[in-house]
Amino acid sequence: MLGGTFPDPVGIRLPRGGSASFPLALAELIGDGARAGVIKDAGDDPDVTHGALIVVETARAARGAGILFAAGEGVGTVTRAGLSLAVGQPAINPGPRALIRETLIDMAGEFGVAEPDLTVTIGIPGGAHLAEKTMNARLGIIGGLSILGTTGVVIPYSCSSWIHSIHRGIDVARAAGLRHIAASTGATSERTVQRLYNLPDHALIDMGDFVGGTLKYLRRHPVERLTIAGGFAKLAKLAAGQLDLHSSRSRVDIGWLAGMLGDLGAAPAMADAARAAGGASEILRLAGDLRDPLACAIARRARDVALATMSERIAVEVAIVDRQGELLALVGG
Repeated sequence: MLGGTFPDPVGIRLPRGGSASFPLALAELIGDGARAGVIKDAGDDPDVTHGALIVVETARAARGAGILFAAGEGVGTVTRAGLSLAVGQPAINPGPRALIRETLIDMAGEFGVAEPDLTVTIGIPGGAHLAEKTMNARLGIIGGLSILGTTGVVIPYSCSSWIHSIHRGIDVARAAGLRHIAASTGATSERTVQRLYNLPDHALIDMGDFVGGTLKYLRRHPVERLTIAGGFAKLAKLAAGQLDLHSSRSRVDIGWLAGMLGDLGAAPAMADAARAAGGASEILRLAGDLRDPLACAIARRARDVALATMSERIAVEVAIVDRQGELLALVGG
């Protein structure tokens, strides 16, 4: 914009030190301003923006305006309180804003401009469609995706975007004054608990496998009442003390579950069959008349683990839901 040429690749300093360079996928001068873009590489993170074109456009702003931010195509706008941005602001988080502002001031200084007055517009073509696969609408971010970032580096399998959405969902629920929220491992259990309590959408936290990240954030940012909802196998892991429920990082303890069946009075043959089972769902099927007592015992232990991880200040209940969306157990409610 100021020099008439585009460095390619372009190098930037990362928020927590170090640097990185990126090849440009788009570079064009437009009137008095400039537009550039890169292709997002999310590594192994489950990020819907992986492979998307991220476009930033700069234009001159009124004298004294400083550096302003605007939402382009596919970037959402904040419509609900509780996020780190005011209502009405483009969903460009403080971390990226600070990095962009600092970089632009440094670059402008090289051209003798001490205090640049610029409007920075960030866009993601197709972002409105991609946003339908995220929790943005539930958080009150409408019209597209969010521009996130704290370190500038994606750690493989960190799933940082998902955990960020969990935290922001809790923030939004608290800001709205909600006394009761529900954190669910999947869509079926979420629908069941929403019907049970007629909860609004912004009371629902899609925590997936990240029960530890959810509970630890609630320990610091409590609500009055929490319902944890999920399937039998996932919550059996929680009951056994696992706080990351992903299959690559935790396993159902078959022997422990079989022992619980024995404690509930199962015949030796049933307990032996359970020890040879291939998974939690098979044990639940083998339990027969002990199915409901087993589900309740797992729910009670899962609740104990949640309370130990979080805070006694929060009223916690655990709901175990089957694949058809029927309640198997509800403990603590």
